[in-house]
Amino acid sequence: MADQALYRKWRPAAFDEVVGQEHVINTIRNALASGRAAHAYLFSGPRGTGKTSTARLVAKALNCTHPDPHQRPDNTCPNCLAVNEGRFLDLIEIDAASNTGVDNIRDLRDKINFAPGEGRCKIYIIDEVHMLSMGAFNALLKTLEEPPAHAIFILATTELHKVPLTVASRCQKHAFRRIPAAEVARRLQEIVEREALTVEPSVLELVARQATGSLRDAISLLDQLVIAPDEPVTLDSALAVMGTASGQAVQDLADALAEHDTARGLDLINAATDGGADPRQFARQMVDYLRGLLLIRLGNPALVDAYAGIETRKAMQLQAAKFEPAALLRAIKAFNTASDQRGAWISQLPLELAFVESLRAPAPADPPVAASHLAPAQPVRAASIPKHPTTPAAPTPTPASPTVQLGTIVSKWKEVAAASRRIHPSLQALVNSCKPFSLEGDVLTLAFDHETPRSKAETESNRQGIEKALRGVIGSPLKVRCIMGAGGDSLPDVDGNGVVAEAMRLGGKVRKQ
Repeated sequence: MADQALYRKWRPAAFDEVVGQEHVINTIRNALASGRAAHAYLFSGPRGTGKTSTARLVAKALNCTHPDPHQRPDNTCPNCLAVNEGRFLDLIEIDAASNTGVDNIRDLRDKINFAPGEGRCKIYIIDEVHMLSMGAFNALLKTLEEPPAHAIFILATTELHKVPLTVASRCQKHAFRRIPAAEVARRLQEIVEREALTVEPSVLELVARQATGSLRDAISLLDQLVIAPDEPVTLDSALAVMGTASGQAVQDLADALAEHDTARGLDLINAATDGGADPRQFARQMVDYLRGLLLIRLGNPALVDAYAGIETRKAMQLQAAKFEPAALLRAIKAFNTASDQRGAWISQLPLELAFVESLRAPAPADPPVAASHLAPAQPVRAASIPKHPTTPAAPTPTPASPTVQLGTIVSKWKEVAAASRRIHPSLQALVNSCKPFSLEGDVLTLAFDHETPRSKAETESNRQGIEKALRGVIGSPLKVRCIMGAGGDSLPDVDGNGVVAEAMRLGGKVRKQ
């Protein structure tokens, strides 16, 4: 029989063994110890961060027979041992990816009313719940909201946005986060020591970085690197297996980028790919390294991940000083694009293009054109020079902007109302409750049918808001004066495209009879 995979062998058996999810574990652990377990949980987060493992721990804790609730699960009682060995009948795990139909959920719903056979509770773990069909979700709703007292649902998903809100709202939601590389490396070190393996610390740091926050991926990758228990795992062998370029190759390429040495940079790229490095992985490494340089250059060295040793940090400090932030931004974007390129005819071509693109200086901005360049100066004719000195003529006044007509304002009053809403939502109601009555100079008189909106419009803030909306639509600064409609009667509606509006644009006024 084949040996059990390391990620299955070292799956957390107690709450204390869950890595990097203290915000979830503490909440659930305290609730279970005080007897306040929820009837339905929704665990969401990236793959390999402990969602299913935590769900099984909840199942063990609820059915553990240890007398002290704070010690559950104890992994010694018959129920805990049955869960660990996969033979606990009251723990039902459903893979929603292969049981997507409504008939599967109806079958679950029909069986849920049966009492537990071994423990106190029946636990239903539905993994990748977002894969259920809409009909299956609808069939699950009522049962999920009011399950029997002995049944508890734990839903797990990597894509929370695909879970209907009607389902999510019936669950207690917990978000699992990506695990920091330092914590992943510590957990890998524990496994290495308990497995009596010989692995260089730099390998564990590399594996932790490659896992991008997924502990399961990190343990699986470590399992792949361990060829034989007695054979040590070195950094060179790990790089060869993973198709990853060495850290020195990444630093050297960054040096060539800083020195604008195109020939050396292309040689380094081809040497790395000829040595077995995967071009896409190499591009990801460059993005990660250049990001570290950018953080240092912007004065945030503490944000550089802890995987970088002291010597590496010193080298990064020196390199960061050679770059301008704009150049690092261009390089990060170029190599990030290369990391997504698939199926290139020449495998290293995206990397080469990214390197060359990073060296291209941005086009200089056009210099401002001097006023003297706009038009050639016209020569002064002798005939235009007066023979006798005369009093200089008064300067011709600049023609004023065309006077705004009341009809123009009336025809655009709906636009003014819409503009006032963008200033403040309640302002639109005030604008809709009045109509332009007269325009004298730059003072616009607004007539209201009722006193309440008129008094509100008279306040400083509302009046300035209406004037701002008018200026944005009409294009001219106007002052606003608020009055009551003549005799309390409503003012007539004026069609912006009608004859009355046209007459008002020509200077006519509306008189009340």
